[in-house]
Amino acid sequence: MSRVYLDWNATAPLRPEARAAMLSAMEAVGNPSSVHAEGRGAKAIVERARAQIAAAVGASNSDIVFTSGATEAAALALAGRDLASAAVEHDCVGAWTHGDLSVDQYGAVEVSDPAQSTVQVANSETGVVAVLPEGLAVTDAVQAIGKVPFAFSWSGADMAFVSAHKFGGPKGVGALVLKQGLDPKALLKGGGQEMGWRAGTENIIGIAGMGAAAEAALRDLEAGVMDAVAERRDALEVRLKAGCPDLILMGEGAKRLPNTSCFAVPGWKGETQVMQMDLAGFAISAGSACSSGKVKASKVIRAMGHDELTASSVVRVSIGTDTTMDELDSFATAWLRQYEKFRARAA
Repeated sequence: MSRVYLDWNATAPLRPEARAAMLSAMEAVGNPSSVHAEGRGAKAIVERARAQIAAAVGASNSDIVFTSGATEAAALALAGRDLASAAVEHDCVGAWTHGDLSVDQYGAVEVSDPAQSTVQVANSETGVVAVLPEGLAVTDAVQAIGKVPFAFSWSGADMAFVSAHKFGGPKGVGALVLKQGLDPKALLKGGGQEMGWRAGTENIIGIAGMGAAAEAALRDLEAGVMDAVAERRDALEVRLKAGCPDLILMGEGAKRLPNTSCFAVPGWKGETQVMQMDLAGFAISAGSACSSGKVKASKVIRAMGHDELTASSVVRVSIGTDTTMDELDSFATAWLRQYEKFRARAA
């Protein structure tokens, strides 16, 4: 059997539109900062992508600042500020903030001072989607783009950041979205590119791919493609729960990303499940891709009130537009077979 990729929240496969845009951009000779015809041609590629991304995130073209990815964009937004966050945030946010915000059993973050806080739109592990408070300082919109409706203009946040490879663009490129009038402290100084906020010659190949992927992701979302994805995810969860009475479904009852299922069988280690499924031909994860290689309990699940045993037994299945019901049925069969073996050993 061919392998089945069920880890789209870690990285979505490159969209054909992105691949085509990148191949075309490889032919551009000029530097986007040069004023001659070749430079203007390269600059046009960057500005087209800026417009595509602005449309996808509900912002103005001038709100978009290209970076090397979400981690750099988060640093640009958060460095030098004293903002509060919750333990469910990605580590690139936690590195710059103090984790004073509490989380309820469904993964919802409780915010008392939005202007001094950062809250993600959606959690990468559980898929729980937040209700953002008005006047929020910064939001991590990485997992939202192309999966749920999101517009920076109505999000209530002053800044947001996104990453291309989460919605079918290339790795190594992202963007900060910020309201006009804000002036984040530049981390990279030099030639004054990206309106002075991010020096360095633009990665026009990656940026072109990001723009094309953003446009395609928005088109799919508006066409209702993610509704069909949610139906397949829900069908998978029904089957898993029917065959596994011990299953704990994280965020059940809360609004979640349509493609994400996070669950645990206490005592059945997440990393063990990942290895077993990998051998069976299925790619899943034991949490965020940035930490799933480390043998430790999920801080997100612990923040939601679960014990260490449960938090270390979590796995995430994140599907995409190309994932079929046959593939999910095959996964469920393989996973339930391993579950029965785990139960027999634990008896």
